[in-house]
Amino acid sequence: MIKSLLVANRGEIACRIFRTCRALGIATVAVYSDADAGALHVREADTAVRLPGAAPADTYLRGDLVVAAALAAGADAVHPGYGFLSENADFAAAVQDAGLRWIGPPVKAIELMASKTRAKELMAAAGVPLLAPVDPAAATADDLPLLLKAAAGGGGRGMRIVRELGDLPSELTAAAAEALSAFGDGEVFAEPYVERGRHVEVQVMADEHDGVWALGTRDCSLQRRHQKVIEEAPAPGLPDELRERLHEAAVAAARAVGYRGAGTVEFLVAADGRPYFLEMNTRLQVEHPVTEAVFGLDLVALQLRVAEGEPLPSAEPPSPAGHAVEARLYAEDPARDWQPQTGALLSLEVPDEPGARRGAGARRGAEARLDTGVRLDTGYTGGDTIGVHYDPMIAKVIAHAPTRTEAVRLLARALERARVHGPVTNRDLLVRSLRHPDFVGARLDTGFYDRHLAELTAARDEPSARLAATAAALAEAARNATTGGVARFGAWRNLASQPQVRRYRSEPDGGEHEITYRSGRDGLSVPDDGVRVVSAAPGRVTLETDGVTRTFHVAVHGDRAYVDTTTGAYTFTALPRFTDPADRTEPGSLLAPMPGTVVRLADGLAEGAAVEAGQPLIWLEAMKMEHRILAPASGTLTALHAALGLQVEVGALLAVVTEPTTDPSEEQPV
Repeated sequence: MIKSLLVANRGEIACRIFRTCRALGIATVAVYSDADAGALHVREADTAVRLPGAAPADTYLRGDLVVAAALAAGADAVHPGYGFLSENADFAAAVQDAGLRWIGPPVKAIELMASKTRAKELMAAAGVPLLAPVDPAAATADDLPLLLKAAAGGGGRGMRIVRELGDLPSELTAAAAEALSAFGDGEVFAEPYVERGRHVEVQVMADEHDGVWALGTRDCSLQRRHQKVIEEAPAPGLPDELRERLHEAAVAAARAVGYRGAGTVEFLVAADGRPYFLEMNTRLQVEHPVTEAVFGLDLVALQLRVAEGEPLPSAEPPSPAGHAVEARLYAEDPARDWQPQTGALLSLEVPDEPGARRGAGARRGAEARLDTGVRLDTGYTGGDTIGVHYDPMIAKVIAHAPTRTEAVRLLARALERARVHGPVTNRDLLVRSLRHPDFVGARLDTGFYDRHLAELTAARDEPSARLAATAAALAEAARNATTGGVARFGAWRNLASQPQVRRYRSEPDGGEHEITYRSGRDGLSVPDDGVRVVSAAPGRVTLETDGVTRTFHVAVHGDRAYVDTTTGAYTFTALPRFTDPADRTEPGSLLAPMPGTVVRLADGLAEGAAVEAGQPLIWLEAMKMEHRILAPASGTLTALHAALGLQVEVGALLAVVTEPTTDPSEEQPV
């Protein structure tokens, strides 16, 4: 019997596993890096052990330190979560060699499936359809496009699409470097890239008594940078014959390796409906909550039950009920190449709905019952800091309802009403994605964001943004006029004939708003036609426009104003009345778009070097992903401040490219 469990992970998944442990009476142990010393998973654990350092390679990827931590804390079992060492056979063996119980599949199964190349060979022998591998050294133009993938892990790390043969060598180098950083293994392989395919997967759960459950399908086609963004169960629109074929293939894969515990078999379904085996993830998936919702199960509880040698509760899995959709809330800016964002998370509130559940659905009976609502899985609370070292996911929001239409609508509304103050997030993108006609109509494939990103990240309606900026200005005016919680506009010396002006920049799109208002004994007013101030307080403003009354909730942190409405949220930066002429950047400056570490420079890059517009010059690693800094124009590198290993903050000057100037006397007449 497991009495104390260490989670060899961090953030959301550690917190999620701890919740089940508490429900089952199991003591919990966290490990943490120096960067995570105050993290939520550390605060929630019964015991916590420090792993010195901050980078994953020095902390969460150090299996020897994690095993030593488990022994020091008196744990008798280790759960790997997902990512990091979760699919590392050597780590699983080390855990067991230390006399600890491993909450995962047998080491042999991990060895067979953790390497994508070996897994494909095994599946081919079992008759599962595959995409033929391509030898990068022998690839020709006829093999394009190619998909490069890390052999030792997933989550989009080490993955690249190659459409030009000349790009293959550099992309192989970049993919291998990213894979090595994320998984400690730089092996990369290539296979054909299927345009407009669907990512469909099957959740399996197996015990050591020859029991194997296929727990339905999930569709995970909406992805950015090969990482999933929105997932749902069951996968919509699949013919019954194809669904059954996928279930059978997943069970066959599990039996072929003597699998035990939770695993996921992933397939690529081509536009013509043909499925191809992608990989088997020998761990719990990020998106497991949608399966839990539909089947009424706690998959972590089942993992622990199986690890203790117990059989699955029944020969057949429970019957599914309803539809579930999950959205991953990331600290990133989709409109700026998905740049990860860092900083203080000032507020994180997702509204509860009727039947809402926080954390894991803990129904473990044989049959599922429909329990609709919204679930939040997160590793953060308001006041925490989102750092540079790890994945930028803030939370997962999951909605469960009787039908797909209802689940999608419920999730979009919950996200729309959420209060998320701090770094830029993908929240607006998620809401727009869920309401896009292609998603609503279940026309899904992995190219969704390639086709629709521009419209999904377009600036919002100007009148709505201006009205929100007006609310921010009035809230600030009310705050300045408030004494003891009561607005005393009559005490102001400003006459009603003297308008006040406030300027705001909308974040992250950069649009500017100049708001004029008047204050007098009767309160605040705005000169804009059709806008009437119903009430104005420091945290709440109500405006009437064209006979429609709207309420705005305003929170101010420093120079940022966060305005939440029932139909969305806005962030504004207060600007000085007049622009500072010194606040300018030298033309051609390459600035760090996010905090990170310089991990690579272009070959031969030095001051005086000639560069071409769009040429990659500098590579930054942030949140386990590499980001290229491109030359803004053709010219000469006149300054280079970046160096290998240099850690930089957002906005740091990395280099300067100077364009050639043309002497007017040398211009030729037309």
